Amino acid sequence: MAKSYFFVGVAGVGMSALAQFLAGKGVECCGSDRRFANSDGEKIKKQLQEAGVKCFLQNGSGVNENLSAVVVSTAIEAGNPDTEAAQKLNIPIMHRSELLAKITLENQTIAISGTSGKSTVTGLVWHILNECKKEPSLLSGAGLSVLEEQGKIGNAVAGNGWLVAEADESDGTLVRYSPKIGVVLNIDKDHKEISELENLFEEFAGNVRKANGILIANGSHPLAAKLADSKTILFGWNETCTVKGLDYAAKGIASEFKIFCNGKSANFHLPLPGKHNAENALAAVAACISAGVSLEECATALKSWKGIHRRSQIYECKSGIILVDDYAHNPAKIAASIRSCQDFAKGRVFAWFQPHGFGPTKFLKDDLINEISQALRPNDEMWFSSIYYAGGTADRSFDSDILSNALREKNCNANFIPSREECFKKIASVAKPGDVVLLMGARDPSLAEFAKSVFNTLLC
Repeated sequence: MAKSYFFVGVAGVGMSALAQFLAGKGVECCGSDRRFANSDGEKIKKQLQEAGVKCFLQNGSGVNENLSAVVVSTAIEAGNPDTEAAQKLNIPIMHRSELLAKITLENQTIAISGTSGKSTVTGLVWHILNECKKEPSLLSGAGLSVLEEQGKIGNAVAGNGWLVAEADESDGTLVRYSPKIGVVLNIDKDHKEISELENLFEEFAGNVRKANGILIANGSHPLAAKLADSKTILFGWNETCTVKGLDYAAKGIASEFKIFCNGKSANFHLPLPGKHNAENALAAVAACISAGVSLEECATALKSWKGIHRRSQIYECKSGIILVDDYAHNPAKIAASIRSCQDFAKGRVFAWFQPHGFGPTKFLKDDLINEISQALRPNDEMWFSSIYYAGGTADRSFDSDILSNALREKNCNANFIPSREECFKKIASVAKPGDVVLLMGARDPSLAEFAKSVFNTLLC
């Protein structure tokens, strides 16, 4: 491992995880972020510094000739002051996926892949191993609540055992990884067309096999199940699955089910709603059994799950309304989140979605309309606000009203109010005790605080 890394955009969830992990392993780490120039970046800057990561403004001042490499993500654009400074000093520039691939090769790694559920399953696997005193490491795309309660960002741990890492397909870098245990949760349209995604996951599965690793795939998902060979461990609800889920039942905001594996069965209580989250637990159990944990140990560990940042995060309001904050942003995730809320809603579900990216939203338009229209019940309502704009030169002529209009043509209760603040004032004025308000969206870093604001000022 190199002696010193500089991360451009170090406050980003993927970059901050790598920087904290390496700093915890004794590697000198520093980085810059545009957020450090504003007050909203103070908290994460302090958290990074407490984790041993030096922080700089994104103006080239932190880049020096003693660095082994400057690390960038796909989001870093040409002309960035830090990368220009690195080029002048002839410092190597590497993509974050190259660094993650290097780390996964140097550690016993469990890599979690799929278009939905990666952060949740990564967290569940780490939690089980940690509860079983296995000293696992973590590289996640979201903070675990148990770590956030300690004042940390919560997306990285430098342990001495298995490394549990989230492996992303959105920029095509999934194919760089060759873990000891590789998990494929699902393959649904998100950032790329299905055909392109299938090729990526097939190559990832091939990498696992070439490394003599264990491939785990979702036997209940047709495209994921296609990756299996005779040695693949399948999880899911089908009779042919090695790790088989049975008797799923919603229990308020929790889930109960049985898992049958290798001639044994155990009852599970998971403090998360929705059958899709029970399926995530099946994946986590399959990974942990492959890592040497017993089925009974998995069942005991998951009872104490405390959740993960903006993944089915539940706020129970004094008014009798329940607010759920969720990262759902692609068609399959949104539909699954709506259905999970229906499991415990005593009344209606008010589902709100703030899409991100004009191009991506237009790309997913038909799938969003189809999935949402199939998930909504007659009395449920779908609400949209304007697409989150992160800057740049995107064509902004396409907005969320196109989605709401198309849903109304399918006889769905759908509404569009450009301002999210005004949108939630309207929702709060009609929501009643027993209703569930579901807040969905990704990429926008202000969404977590917005959810708390809705909870504190409108619903309670």
